[in-house]
Amino acid sequence: MSKVRVAAFSISLDGFGAGLRQDINNPLGVRGLELHQWFFDTEIFQKMYGQSGSGAQGVDNGFAAKSFENVGAWILGRNMFGPVRGPWDGDAWKGWWGDTPSYHTPVFVLTHYERAPLVMNGGTTFYFVTDGIESAMKQAKDAAGGKDVRVGGGVSTIRQYLTAGQIDEMHLAVSPVLLGEGEHLFAGINLAELGFVVEKAVAGEKATHVVLRKK
Repeated sequence: MSKVRVAAFSISLDGFGAGLRQDINNPLGVRGLELHQWFFDTEIFQKMYGQSGSGAQGVDNGFAAKSFENVGAWILGRNMFGPVRGPWDGDAWKGWWGDTPSYHTPVFVLTHYERAPLVMNGGTTFYFVTDGIESAMKQAKDAAGGKDVRVGGGVSTIRQYLTAGQIDEMHLAVSPVLLGEGEHLFAGINLAELGFVVEKAVAGEKATHVVLRKK
């Protein structure tokens, strides 16, 4: 059965999923990249970017690899796609990932501004959805063809789908970092009230992996 899930989403010990002041030099906000060091060091990350044979194996790598399994479509908030604000300035900005993004599926980007679909190498096509989270979810489920829909972030997007009751499972990678400020993932959200329970917590090499599922 297909699921809507958050996977390999990194948060700090104090609950932040991104730093403040995103720009071209800080794609996840100031200090945001510190949350993802566990992932950058894995074998799967190195292979994704053409560095075959390098990278660490182990618990962190296992969770990273699992996060890509059975994913048929992604949903991203606009800020996850790039730092551009307001109307799109043509099609010059094509994302953070170069000509061959690591998604290899349809990706539905939430935005207030229309833009034509963007076809990339490797099977990724970005679709820009202007009529809300419900529309993006329906399109993603249709495109996924029975596979899972992965809500990739950012924080605001995950929070919207959580409070709408549309997320079935979350894998959080808790990094040993204190950001102190930024975008807090769960502020004001009662996960127990939404039906989530902790299925497992596993210590990795550079993060603790917590899996939550709905009862």
